[in-house]
Amino acid sequence: MKNKILYALLTLMLITMVFLGNRAYTHAKSYEEVTASLVEEMSAEKLAKFQLKELAENFSFGLYKNDKKKNLEDLKNAGEMHKKQSQQYTLYFILLLLGILGAYFLLSLRAFTFFGAIAAFTTLIFGLVTPIMMVTIHKEVEYLGDVVLSFESKGVIGSIVKLFDNGDVVVALVILLFSVLIPMLKTLSLAFVAVFMQTKFAHGIVKFFKMLGKWSMVDVFVVATFLVYLTVDKGEVSRAEVEVGLYFFLAYVIVSMLVSLSADKMLHKQLKA
Repeated sequence: MKNKILYALLTLMLITMVFLGNRAYTHAKSYEEVTASLVEEMSAEKLAKFQLKELAENFSFGLYKNDKKKNLEDLKNAGEMHKKQSQQYTLYFILLLLGILGAYFLLSLRAFTFFGAIAAFTTLIFGLVTPIMMVTIHKEVEYLGDVVLSFESKGVIGSIVKLFDNGDVVVALVILLFSVLIPMLKTLSLAFVAVFMQTKFAHGIVKFFKMLGKWSMVDVFVVATFLVYLTVDKGEVSRAEVEVGLYFFLAYVIVSMLVSLSADKMLHKQLKA
C-alpha cells in the first residue's frame, strides 16, 4: 500500500513536471519573440526615426509625444516578465526533479531507475526544444547609439536545423548524434532495463547499457562545443544571454548520470542473485 501511494505521488510529480516545463518553454519562447521585436526597433533606420521624434518632442515643449518611447518601454517590461516567469517555472521544475531524486532513499533500485529515467527523459525533451542562448551582434553608431545588426535565439533542435540549412552538415550531425539521439537512446534504455531486467535479454541489455554509459560525458562536451559555436566572434561586438533551455539540458546530464549509476548497481545485484 505504501509503495502504491509513493508510485502515485511520483507519477503526479512527473505530470506536474511536464506542466511546469511546458509553461517555462512557453514563456521562454514569448521572451524570445518580444526580444526579437525589441531588437527590430533598434535597427539603424528605426533608431534614426526615434531620434527625430525625440527632437520633435523636445522642441514642441510637450505638445508632441513620442509614442515610440512608450512602446519600447512596454516591450522591455513584457520581455522582463516573460523572462522572470520562464525562470520561475524552470526553478519549480528542477525542485520537483530533486524531489524525485530524493525518492532514492524510499524506493527500490528498480523503481528509482524507472522513475528517474522518465524524469531524465522529460528534462531532456525540454532541454532540446527550449531556447538555450540568445546572441545579439551590435555596434555603437554616432548619433544613433547602440544599433543591433543581428539577433539569434535558438535551442538545440533549432540550431541543428539552421546548421543543416547553412551547409554545416558535419557539425549538425555531431550535435544531432551526441545531443539528441544518443541521450534519448541512453535514457530510454535505462527505463527499459528497469522494466525488463529479469527477462532473457538481461545480459544483452547490460552490455548495451555499459556501451552507452561510455558516452555519458560526451553530453557535457557537446553543450560546451555548442555554446562556443554560438558565441564565436563574428567581427562585431556580441552579447550572449543564457536562457532556461541550458538549465534543462544540464539538469538532464546530471540526472542521467545518477540514474545510470542506480541502474548499474541494480544490474549488478540482479546478476549476482
